[in-house]
Amino acid sequence: MAEKKEGFGEVAYVLGIMSIVLAFFTPLAGLIFGIIGMVHGKKAKDSLSMRGKRLSTIGIILSVIMLIIVVAIAVYTGLSSLNSLNLPGA
Repeated sequence: MAEKKEGFGEVAYVLGIMSIVLAFFTPLAGLIFGIIGMVHGKKAKDSLSMRGKRLSTIGIILSVIMLIIVVAIAVYTGLSSLNSLNLPGA
């Protein structure tokens, strides 16, 4: 018998919203919450879980984009600071 999964729609919805918000502040946490929200959204089949899956997908996409931007800025800043050191023999 298939048991009814109650509460997973609400969990997916909340985690989807949290993943979107955290994508702008800590992209890695936003990515983790988005993945967890996506997993919980697949366990239930109601309309709230569908919205939660959609929000989690948006949160994952935003988190990946923001993570790429943060890494690019860190690499650029690191390389520009190394170039400004004027090391002898370089």
